[in-house]
Amino acid sequence: MNINQQSPAAVAQILGDRLKQARLNTNLTQVEVAERTGLSRKTIMNAEKGHVQLEALVAIMSALELSDNLNALLPPQTISPLQLAKLQGKKRQRASGRHHDLKNEETAEW
Repeated sequence: MNINQQSPAAVAQILGDRLKQARLNTNLTQVEVAERTGLSRKTIMNAEKGHVQLEALVAIMSALELSDNLNALLPPQTISPLQLAKLQGKKRQRASGRHHDLKNEETAEW
């Protein structure tokens, strides 16, 4: 099954099914996963249906010892050279004018 050609709801359902299968593979009940994560059984049940908040998903994956797979789910992103150049902004072209103020103070003493 090509997950790339699925709707977001279908992808969420597929991930929920995979989460359920991972739980079953570790021989844990929904209640046991809930106890390990501090979440409710209903939250675990909803996650397995594809309805889960990000923090809950991370907690469940950690309880199922799948946290290493989070990097595969969303690998670290690098900043493109163009974006990096935009973030750095323009280089300074002029002084702040402090030197100019000092000259005015010196001429005032004359």
